[in-house]
Amino acid sequence: MTFTVLIPARLASTRLPDKPLADIAGVPMVVRVAQRVLSIDGTKPRVVVAADSRQIVAACQSHGVDAVLTRADHPSGSDRLAEACALLGLADDEIVVNVQGDEPLIDPALVSAVASLLQNTPEAQMSTAAHAIDSVADFHNPNVVKVVLDAQKMGLYFSRAPIAYPRDAPDRLPHPAPLRHIGIYGYRVGFLRAFPSLSQAPIELTESLEQLRALWHGYHIAVHITDQAPGAGVDTPEDLARVRQHFAALAPVA
Repeated sequence: MTFTVLIPARLASTRLPDKPLADIAGVPMVVRVAQRVLSIDGTKPRVVVAADSRQIVAACQSHGVDAVLTRADHPSGSDRLAEACALLGLADDEIVVNVQGDEPLIDPALVSAVASLLQNTPEAQMSTAAHAIDSVADFHNPNVVKVVLDAQKMGLYFSRAPIAYPRDAPDRLPHPAPLRHIGIYGYRVGFLRAFPSLSQAPIELTESLEQLRALWHGYHIAVHITDQAPGAGVDTPEDLARVRQHFAALAPVA
């Protein structure tokens, strides 16, 4: 299996300025993400950072990570990915996986699984991942995105609301366990090129979930179920401090 991993990276961040370049044990965070993905066992994917800044491109190149410079005014991450596909000359039938540039603890096996699922599910245009929710608080938390599946493990709906809702026992988790969506996506390149031109869906705007645009227009999203929750991403200074501690603990003792 061959595929390309695209890591979008924007320099602007309201909560954590210059986040992609944040130092983690001497290495910029976006480079840590690329290095993590490159540790996939077996066939190594092509890994490219899609940056909106020459600073990010230079930082990646100085660490031997491939990067392309994309426009700084893209309205969404999918637009940036589509431009990166064009810059790289990827064919419509190729597969790309979108890994966020603020997830230096992402499981490389999860990246490979999302790519493999899409390759083996020809009726799907996208793939993603989910894991079981084991907390009632998470089930009711609007910041935790939930997904329900059909019999073929395709996404039926993604929501910030608790779904499927246990009508007769609202204070308990339903059975089988509800699923938390993990924000990693595989795309067929031809679909990714077309996606930004699709009209925004009413449900997408209501939920603030871009993947609902694909479902609303009749496309299919295959969902890989993993047993493990993903490593924490970096959104705040507290998150960054926690990740720095993780990498510091891995450093060899002199």
